[in-house]
Amino acid sequence: MTDWKSICAVDDIPVLGARRVARPGSCDVAVFRNGEDKVFALLDRCPHKGGPLSQGIVFGESVACPLHNWSIGLDSGCAKAPDEGCTPRFAVKVVEGQVFLDAQELTTVAVGALT
Repeated sequence: MTDWKSICAVDDIPVLGARRVARPGSCDVAVFRNGEDKVFALLDRCPHKGGPLSQGIVFGESVACPLHNWSIGLDSGCAKAPDEGCTPRFAVKVVEGQVFLDAQELTTVAVGALT
């Protein structure tokens, strides 16, 4: 059974933008909202050079890394061809306008990713 952690309201995430969820001692998680109000969560680190994806431009179901404009799929965390690589994604659900992330993933997925 999944333990879900309340993060914020959907309206707290800018449309076509992101909000960062801090994880002490590890890389933050970026929670994105696209133009259709779909919500996604990825490690806030581009697989290319570690750019902060939360500062990128959201379009459709992708985000453009602010450093080198790599296009990363919000649903998979993977770079779009011809680029290669993936960043970890996190389970996310929205219930009655509230965004939840998997609490176990927050403490285990890509912990120590700052190195």
